[in-house]
Amino acid sequence: KLHPLMDEFMEEIDSQLDVISERLIALDGSPYSTLKEMVENTKIQDWPGEWDKTTPERLAHLVDGYRYLEDLYQHGIEVSDVEKDFSTQDIFIGLKTAIEKKIWMIQAELGSAPEIDE
Repeated sequence: KLHPLMDEFMEEIDSQLDVISERLIALDGSPYSTLKEMVENTKIQDWPGEWDKTTPERLAHLVDGYRYLEDLYQHGIEVSDVEKDFSTQDIFIGLKTAIEKKIWMIQAELGSAPEIDE
């Protein structure tokens, strides 16, 4: 039950990264292209796949990662507003909305309030 759901979450994040990368290229930017670059430039904590973690612990860790992305997308919304790049802003708004939904879903599974804007 949980494994297919995590696959879905990963596919969605991959899709989001692809959209952001394509937009960055369209703006003459250069997205990260290697896993090493991604690891070096993220604040999402790596968590080895150990068997001593409970499902609620794993889901809480996932929420932490989603909150980090939510904050990054909010920053992108603010910067694109200042730059008057409303096409990019629209992308960030859509991505942030999707992340907020994931936070809500996971928090509901954990029996917690969604606390979207913490």
